[in-house]
Amino acid sequence: MTGRDERSLLRMAATDPATAFTRALHLLEDGGGVVALRVAGLAAKELGRLEEGLGFLNRALELAEGYAAAQVRMNLVGLLTARGDVTGALTRAREAETVLHGADADRLAANKACALARAGRLDEAREVAAHALPRLRQGNEPVVLNGLLTNLGLALAFRGDYDDAEEALAEAADVGEAAGLRHQTAMSKGNLAFVVSRRGDVPRALRLFAEAEPGLTGERLAQCRFDQAETLIMAGLPGEARPVLTAALESAMANGYACDVADGFLLLAHAELADGNPEQATEAAEHARTTFAAQERTGWMLLAEHVLLKARWACGERSAVLLSSAVATAERLETGGWPHAADEARIVAARVALTLGRPAGHLLSAVGRARGPAYTQIAAWHALALERAARDDREGAVEAVSSGLQVTEEHAEVLGALDLRARAAGFASELAGFGLGLAGSARELLAVEERRRAIARPVRVRPPRDLERAAALAALRALSAGHTADTAQGGAPSALSADLAELEARVRSRTRRRPPGASPPRPAEAAELTAALGDRALVEMIAIGGELHAVTVAGGRAERRHLGECGYMGEQTGLLRFAARRLAETDDPQALAALADTAGRLDHLLLGPLGLGDRELVIAPTGALHGLPWAVFPSLSGRPFTIVPSAGAWLHARAAAPPDGHTVLVAGPGLDHAEREIAALHRLHPRAVVLDGADARAEPVRDALDGAALAHIAAHGEFREGNALFSRLRLTGGPLMVYDLDELTVPPHLIVLSACDVGRADEGDAVLGMAGALLALGTATVIASVTPVRDEATPEFMSAFHTAVASGQSPSRALAALPRTPATAGFLAMGAG
Repeated sequence: MTGRDERSLLRMAATDPATAFTRALHLLEDGGGVVALRVAGLAAKELGRLEEGLGFLNRALELAEGYAAAQVRMNLVGLLTARGDVTGALTRAREAETVLHGADADRLAANKACALARAGRLDEAREVAAHALPRLRQGNEPVVLNGLLTNLGLALAFRGDYDDAEEALAEAADVGEAAGLRHQTAMSKGNLAFVVSRRGDVPRALRLFAEAEPGLTGERLAQCRFDQAETLIMAGLPGEARPVLTAALESAMANGYACDVADGFLLLAHAELADGNPEQATEAAEHARTTFAAQERTGWMLLAEHVLLKARWACGERSAVLLSSAVATAERLETGGWPHAADEARIVAARVALTLGRPAGHLLSAVGRARGPAYTQIAAWHALALERAARDDREGAVEAVSSGLQVTEEHAEVLGALDLRARAAGFASELAGFGLGLAGSARELLAVEERRRAIARPVRVRPPRDLERAAALAALRALSAGHTADTAQGGAPSALSADLAELEARVRSRTRRRPPGASPPRPAEAAELTAALGDRALVEMIAIGGELHAVTVAGGRAERRHLGECGYMGEQTGLLRFAARRLAETDDPQALAALADTAGRLDHLLLGPLGLGDRELVIAPTGALHGLPWAVFPSLSGRPFTIVPSAGAWLHARAAAPPDGHTVLVAGPGLDHAEREIAALHRLHPRAVVLDGADARAEPVRDALDGAALAHIAAHGEFREGNALFSRLRLTGGPLMVYDLDELTVPPHLIVLSACDVGRADEGDAVLGMAGALLALGTATVIASVTPVRDEATPEFMSAFHTAVASGQSPSRALAALPRTPATAGFLAMGAG
């Protein structure tokens, strides 16, 4: 082989490792020497065959002499680092750097920077990479330049220097793309996604991960999936992160990537901690610390100690020993180059000190409240609010709460998916709860609560159409239809649950990658709210530390009332819902008595103390109260009311201009009285678009809903507990799901969902579900049931409702005028009313 052939083959080991490995083996069969062994070793490592790669390089080292031996040692640095032998890798680097020159010296610098970063020696890694970078930018070695920039970017990211890290990794991706280096470009994009994720831009990170993954193999693929798991943890989805993390860990262990295995256990500890399992987090962190120690990665041992510290706090320890441990850990982390982890340790120290009645201001003075991940910044503002409150500085505490909520708002603004926004709002739940406790007047309390709820309730505009997401929804629809049909016939379902789960995961994944289609959250302003209410009254229920309060706004006055314990209200809500579900199935005198008794008790507790007379009500419940069939309350009998996610959501719904649109009537399959219901409504709306039988398919129904002034769907409904965005209406050929609705350009102004349970919601006050999503999209009013309904009772009920609306009554007043039975008690007006 000529020198040019050797260089070409060595480059191929990085750009196309599978082909390079095959060619190297052929050369070895023909008596190839050191270069063929180097290529085989480097390519094997990229293909996930680490020990085999080390075997080739060790054989090469036995054969090589002088400069060639130094080149082999240069290659060994990367493989030994991956195996977890960072000390051995750095020893090989020292042996080689006195010999190598030119491009080889720069290649060694890239490998050494990686080894130093994995050792936790971040400043040294940055210095080594920065020293070689100017020469490489002037040369013609794109493979080496790409690798050096990637390692520099990672070292900067670990240090928390996200701006420079993103710049370095973006340049690495550009270099790789320009040179046609598919594998390296994918690596750079995967690492860029890691940095973008740490900055909080989850949609962009997920898009970059999706672009990177097809070009990765072996260790690089495992690393990419570790980073994806971290992104899910930071987005508040540790349960979804765990299977991704477990699979990547298994791959790393099977292929001998010991360095990645240690990192994986550290990440698993974070996942367990985020999922509320501090004992399991402690176990994983101890395993990671032991492994880091064995690999002599002392810098990373500090991060394991950081997780152990947080786990002790999460387990409830509030001791002087924990305080001193937290202070010492923070100092070690700062010295070791982990500033964000040091901040978190100081926050733990401050929280413990405040619990023990000790001063904490000196601990928080060094915490950066404008750096690091959003959840760290939020925790820092929360700790500062606590510290100021402990010094009786109420004004300063309120200011700190406001600053923390602003961080949460800015973090949520980049998120397009409703579930991600709901989880982002959850990061500030403890902070917001403290802010609610600080509120003095009713108006202050309402302002904090409205701000909290607005974070999770975007005003949506239509995002760009995603054809792959649409295809995944169509496939999911088809599988769901087959599963439903087979189950109904008593046979084995044709669609395996694993297949359904995989398609649902694909839909979620595509949705989460979409850029935000939302305006900034807009909490309700008191003056605007008072003017809009007129003779109505607002009742917003607020949970503060386990106690339920209400703020009422009526006649221009805001008042605050204490209502009782949240736990008791939740228990009573459960009893009421159970009785309502029972009565939807059969006439049961005991259930009827329980319904009446519980409804009267809750009515007395929730609305009795408010003194609002017979005013029309706008009710913004909280927590489990969103699922109450409010129409069964005695004081609401014959009284107009509407249920809303928040006062701000009500103002937004009222602002929706009624389109000069059409009417849509839909009858789903398998519902005994659906056709009779739709036929009666068709007589009332003779020019309506009617979709039934074979025409009542999800896509035509969705398209017909676009721009409708009025829509009515009579179908079987299903609310998905814990996965509300897959709640559905059963239509011909497969269901219409919540995820279908955000394809609408203009959602129906008034939509009636004549179906069981689809008025229910999940994720607390984020109100995720079909009705909640429609209101977020811009629908003015949704009529839907929060309980099962009796099919035979709905045609006459719905006919009377539509007749009243057609005569000019508002939806909430039309509902109030109708006699209710347990069969139809779950139907509520939601939104503008």
